[in-house]
Amino acid sequence: MRIRKIIIAKVKLPFKDEFSHSLRKRLWVNNIAVILLGENDRVLGAGEGAPRSYVTGETAETVEKDISHLVDRKEFPLDLECVEQIWALIDAMPCGKEMNASICTIEMALLDALARCENRPLMDYFSKACFTDTVFYGAAIPLGNLEVVEKVCERIKALGISKIKLKLGHDYGHNHRLCETVSRVYSEGYDLKVDINGAWGLETGEAHLELLKRYKVQLLEQPMSPDDPDIIRLSRKALKHGIELMADESACTLGDLVAINGTGCYQVINIRLSKCGGFRRSLNMIDYCRKRGMKFQIGCQLGESGLLSAAGRALSLLSNDALYYDGSYDNQLLAQNITDRDVSFEFGGKAQVLDSTGLGVEVDMKKIKRLSDRFLTINI
Repeated sequence: MRIRKIIIAKVKLPFKDEFSHSLRKRLWVNNIAVILLGENDRVLGAGEGAPRSYVTGETAETVEKDISHLVDRKEFPLDLECVEQIWALIDAMPCGKEMNASICTIEMALLDALARCENRPLMDYFSKACFTDTVFYGAAIPLGNLEVVEKVCERIKALGISKIKLKLGHDYGHNHRLCETVSRVYSEGYDLKVDINGAWGLETGEAHLELLKRYKVQLLEQPMSPDDPDIIRLSRKALKHGIELMADESACTLGDLVAINGTGCYQVINIRLSKCGGFRRSLNMIDYCRKRGMKFQIGCQLGESGLLSAAGRALSLLSNDALYYDGSYDNQLLAQNITDRDVSFEFGGKAQVLDSTGLGVEVDMKKIKRLSDRFLTINI
């Protein structure tokens, strides 16, 4: 299979409603889509990255530049014949986090193209040792005013979803009211974790531990910035309250996991495809967790299109031992998408295999062009 053109599109994905956390207020996101074209501009495969500067330091502009350079590498398989060519390219890339969204995007497009060419699902290229045919996704509640949070919470409950991630901010009083709102709407039978996006310092974190224990929170995600040395102290105190810490922005690479394993400051790892550099790197991180008894979840970036949602679905189904699953929020979050169909969960968060070749979804070029404010074509 010969790749003739590569399209790099900066795509603006609008939300149905504002979704905020402690670092950002969002009505849309800018993601990068890559489309591989063959003879007569036939679409061979597509991939997506969700660059976030506060996660890996990447932006849509840097990812566009990095992918353009990546295509020029000698390892890039212009004549794509086997999956080993893709792995050779990925393994030749720098091991840091600085290009993870770029690597995720191009790896996904190549895997999608190869799987379609071979008339097989993308998951066939990975071990099925931990495969499951069904997962159940949780849902996220944004940081916002109490009225908005209550409405979102009621909508999630109506969907039959009991696993909830609540975004919290700096203000103790508001955080208290947010937790109380979730408790009042659900009353019982729910599993609540909270996500801080690195906004707390040690003093703020310690002040919240009794509150979190009172509302039966057992998992606290990324309470402090990745470079805050006081995370070890907070972790020790949180464990005494029955609360484990989950690393997100602190766990972007395999090297990060080695460091975390050495300090023991986090007990759970959030694996996200774009953040961690695609399937090969994410599965290497998951394998490291399994061998060392570290718990992990399969997460997602806020504002993934159907491409990343489909890829996240595949990674989730390959990980029956994950603690939680987040993703497939297409029709819950996005006002517009770039695929031929939404990749959304069913009632109760239930999600199964997408019954098609490649990623299981088709990219819609008309939607790509309509939602893109920059569209670069590389002729091979």
